[in-house]
Amino acid sequence: MPPAEPVKTERHDVAARQHHTNTGVRPVQLYREHTHGLFVARDFVAHPRIRHWQAHLLPAPGLVVCRYDFHGAREHDFYLDIATITRAGHLWSVRDHYLDVIVQDGTAAEIVDTDELLAAHRAGFLGAAELHHAVTVAHGVLSGLARTRYDLGAWLAAQGVTLEWLPVPEYAVPEYAGA
Repeated sequence: MPPAEPVKTERHDVAARQHHTNTGVRPVQLYREHTHGLFVARDFVAHPRIRHWQAHLLPAPGLVVCRYDFHGAREHDFYLDIATITRAGHLWSVRDHYLDVIVQDGTAAEIVDTDELLAAHRAGFLGAAELHHAVTVAHGVLSGLARTRYDLGAWLAAQGVTLEWLPVPEYAVPEYAGA
């Protein structure tokens, strides 16, 4: 069992175009609000594996749908964080619930970080209600993806959600464009 880590809470300040994480504040190239939540696109400057990140914060059902652009070979198509997402004016907050679903679009999906979820619950960082929410959402996502043959777009469309993604050059900083 890994050591328990405090819950990761992130904040998106749309007005200031800033993404506040546990490791600092990062500039955001694009925020776009839509019917189902918030779209985010930003660079990962000096990251060893990741060049760019795009995500949709979806308060219902409680997902951050991430698409990473890697320096090397693509490791996965989508990375879904199970979370509680709230909004207060121009500030969006994401309280991570440890569980994640990794999606190889059209091929497979798996739930990861169950050990982190259980360690955090044992340490008191996550209450029973949040634990139950995380497990329920993660298994609902996995079951839904299985029914659509692991097609994330089809699963979301069945719930009335359509997500749009940008090609990297539309938001990348010049030093990374075309890399």
